[in-house]
Amino acid sequence: MTTTTQKLGAEFFGTFWLVLGGCGSAVLAAAFPELGIGLLGVSLAFGLTVMTMAYAIGHISGCHLNPAVSVGLWMGGRFPAKELLPYIVSQVLGGLAGAAVLYAVASGKAGFDLAGGFASNGYGEHSPDGYGMTAALICEVVMTAMFLLIILGSTDRRAPQGFAPIAIGLGLTLIHLISIPVTNTSVNPARSTGVAVFAGDWALTQLWVFWLAPIVGGILGAAVYRFLGGAEAEA
Repeated sequence: MTTTTQKLGAEFFGTFWLVLGGCGSAVLAAAFPELGIGLLGVSLAFGLTVMTMAYAIGHISGCHLNPAVSVGLWMGGRFPAKELLPYIVSQVLGGLAGAAVLYAVASGKAGFDLAGGFASNGYGEHSPDGYGMTAALICEVVMTAMFLLIILGSTDRRAPQGFAPIAIGLGLTLIHLISIPVTNTSVNPARSTGVAVFAGDWALTQLWVFWLAPIVGGILGAAVYRFLGGAEAEA
């Protein structure tokens, strides 16, 4: 039987991988001279981190890797309230650890500067394409709600078995393809917190948006799926 310590460890290392892999692709590889992976590559990187961890630790902790997902799963009747805070703490610590390793690597290059944002999420002048706070809030709420809908639907016992990690990973990839220009895509408070702590300044000032909007979106997505899926949606 899996222990609580094992579950929390899985969430820590899973979120560590999400931040190191996803944000690392943005910081280290997105604009690499001539061979930069760009928006598409970063989007795929985030999706791949979740898909690989879903197969690696999904059977241990459920592979939430995201406070908004944990809250949404609780709202959807799939996760006990008593485990909510420990999961969130483990996810945030994992995100911070991933950002710390990324910082150690990125700062090894001459000319490295945190002024570029260190893959932080932002709005207004800190949005990749200049979108304001209202647009950022709407985008993050809707994208996270759809992410929860994908997660709850693909893991429903009535859904085809064994394909949930693929659907979830591709769902996150699509979300990034849509919303990187708006907010640099959060849909995950732990991911946002990890890099914001290192970037400091405006990234910390705007961080509240990337806690509030994803959690509201997670709750809304779970509520929608409970309506669509009926009584069996909680299974």
